[in-house]
Amino acid sequence: MGKHYFIAIFVSILSCPLLFGQLINFDREIPYEKVFVDTDNFGVSYLQHLENFYTQAPSDALQFEILNDLAYYWHTRNLTKALNFTEEGLNCALAKGDMLWHGRFQITQGAILLRMEKLDRAEEVLEEAKTKVLTKDLPFLNTQLGYVYERRGQLDKAADYAMEVLQLGEELNDKKAIALAYSDLSNIFWKQAKYEKGLKYGIKSIVIFEERGIIDLDYDFTLYVVANNFLKLNRHDEALKYYEHSLAIGERYGFYNNLSDVYISLVDLYAYLGQYRKAETAGVNAVKYAELLDNEFMLMRSWLSIGKLQNLQGKYRYAIESLQKSLDVATAEFGDEYYLSQVYEALGKAYAGDHDYMEAYKAFSKYDGLKKEIFTAESDQRIAQLQTEFEVAQKEDTIMMQQGTIRKQKSNQILTSIISGLLLFLLIVGFVAIRINRRKNKLLQQQNQEKEFLIKEIHHRVKNNLEVVSSLLSLQSTHIEDKKIKENMHQIQNRIQSMTMIHQNLYQGKNLGSIEMKNYFKILGDYVLQSYGAGQKIVMVYDMEEIELNVDIATPIGLIVNELITNSLKYAFPNNLTGVITISLVQKSTHLELTVTDNGIGIKKGNQTHGTGFGTQLISLLTKQLDGKMVLHQKKGTSVSFEFQHHKAA
Repeated sequence: MGKHYFIAIFVSILSCPLLFGQLINFDREIPYEKVFVDTDNFGVSYLQHLENFYTQAPSDALQFEILNDLAYYWHTRNLTKALNFTEEGLNCALAKGDMLWHGRFQITQGAILLRMEKLDRAEEVLEEAKTKVLTKDLPFLNTQLGYVYERRGQLDKAADYAMEVLQLGEELNDKKAIALAYSDLSNIFWKQAKYEKGLKYGIKSIVIFEERGIIDLDYDFTLYVVANNFLKLNRHDEALKYYEHSLAIGERYGFYNNLSDVYISLVDLYAYLGQYRKAETAGVNAVKYAELLDNEFMLMRSWLSIGKLQNLQGKYRYAIESLQKSLDVATAEFGDEYYLSQVYEALGKAYAGDHDYMEAYKAFSKYDGLKKEIFTAESDQRIAQLQTEFEVAQKEDTIMMQQGTIRKQKSNQILTSIISGLLLFLLIVGFVAIRINRRKNKLLQQQNQEKEFLIKEIHHRVKNNLEVVSSLLSLQSTHIEDKKIKENMHQIQNRIQSMTMIHQNLYQGKNLGSIEMKNYFKILGDYVLQSYGAGQKIVMVYDMEEIELNVDIATPIGLIVNELITNSLKYAFPNNLTGVITISLVQKSTHLELTVTDNGIGIKKGNQTHGTGFGTQLISLLTKQLDGKMVLHQKKGTSVSFEFQHHKAA
C-alpha cells in the first residue's frame, strides 16, 4: 500500500478510457469481462459503459449478467438508480421465465434495500431468492442477510451468517466468500469493541483478497474496517494508511458508500489528533458522498461524526444541531441501533456541555436502553461460542493437516524403503554379475594362456624341425666333394636358419604375431658371419631403431637380408679384406625403407654375375611379394635399397 501502489492506480485511471473497448466486445469468444471478477482494469465511468451496452447483448443470460452488475454497482453511487435497474432486471427475468436470474436480481435487490434501511423487505426478498439460485450464489446471499441483522444490532445472528458464508466458501473453494466472511467478522468484533480480534480477522481477510488479485468494493470496505480497528487501538498512523488506501480505491471506481464511510472515520481520527480543520473537511466530504448516494444511513452517521467533532471542540450548541440532524434522518424505520445509541451518547454529552442536564439525562437514558438491546449477554455469549467453534474447527483443520503431513511422511518413508530395497537388489545383482564376469575373464585368460602356450609350442617345433633340416643339409654337405654344390647347400642351410630364427624369436618373445627386427638382424648377421668364418674381418653395423614387424613381412625381409649379407661376404671382400656391412631399416608413414650397404670392392663391369644367380632371383621374388621396389647403388662399395608398401608391413 505504498507510493507505487497509488502510482499504479493513477496510471490505470489515466488509461482506463482505452480499456473500455475491451470490457465488452460481443464479437469475441468471451464477450464480457465481468467487472471485479475477471478484471479490475477500468476506471470510474465503467457503469456508463455497462449501461450503454447491456441492451445490445446477443443473449438473455449475457444481458442479465451485465444488467445485474450494473444494478449492484450502482448501489455504490445512488441507491434509487440502482433499485430502478434491479426492478428492470426482475421484470425481464420474470417475463423470460428465467427464475435463476430472477433470484440473482433479488439478491441485488436485497443488498440495495438493506442499505435503504428497508431491512424487513430486504430479508424477505433474500429469503425468496434462496430457493431460486445456485449453491455458488449462496455465500453472497448470506452475506447480505448478515448485513440485515448487523443493521438491526443483532450481532449474534450476523455472526451466524458470517460463519455460514465461511463454511460455504471453504466447501466451494471460493476465496472471495472466505475473505468476505473474515471481513464481516472483523466488523462485528469492532462493533463489540473487541478490536484486537477485529484486527486479526480483518488482516486475514486482506491477505486473502490480495491473493485473489482483484481490487473490488469488498476489499475496499475491508481496508476501512481494518483501519477502524487500528484507530480504536490508538495505532493512528497505521489507521491513516489504510484509510488513504481505501480512499484511493473508492475515488478510482466511484465507491461513494465507502468514501462516505472513510471520511466519517477520518473525522474521528483527525479530531483525536487535534487536526480540527482536516476533521471538518472530512465531515463535509462525508455528507457530500452520503447525499450523492441518497443513503440516509450514511447521512445519519456523517452528521453523527460532525456532532462528535463539535463536542470535542466545545461547540456544544452546534453539536446539538448536528446530532439532531442525525436523529431526523434516522426515521422510525432506521434499524441500526448501534449508531443510534452513539448519537444519543454524543447528544447527551452535548447537552451536558451546554448545561441542559434534563435533556442530557433523556439522551443518556436512550443511549443506555439501546446499548442494552445491542450488547446483550445472550448476544455476547453467542458470538463467543461461535468464535470458540471457529477456533476449534481451525484446530481440527490443523490436526487434519498435520495428520495428512504424517501420512505423507509415512508414504515418503515407504517409498524411500522401496527405492533403497531396489538399490540393494541392483547392488547384489551387480555384485553377482561382476563375480560371474571375473570368472569368465579368468577362464578366458586361462584359455588364452593355453592357446599362447600352444602357439609357442608350434613355433618351437617348427624351429626344431627347421634346425633338423639344416643339420641334415650340413651332414649331407660333408659327403659332397663338388665345391659349387657344397656352396649351394651352405646357402640353403643359411636360408633355413634365417627362418629358424624367426620362429625362435616368436616363441621366445612377448608378442606371438610380430618380431623386433633390430635384435633379429643382429642374431642373423652374427650367424652368417660365423658360417663364413668372417667374424674377425667384417664388422656389422645396425643403423636403425627398434621396429616391430608382423611375421608375414619379417620372414621375407629376413631372407632378403640373409642373401645380401651372403653376397657381400662372398664377393665384396676378396683376399681377406676387412670391411663394414651396414643394415638400415626405417619405418615411414606409408612404407618401409631397407638398405644393406657394404664398403667392399663393388660390382665391376663384366663381373656382375657370380654363382647360379638364384640369390638374385630369390630377392626379386621376395621384393615382388612385398609389393616393393629395389634400387642398386655402386659407389665406394655396394648399396641395395628397398621400399616396401606399408600396408604389406602392417
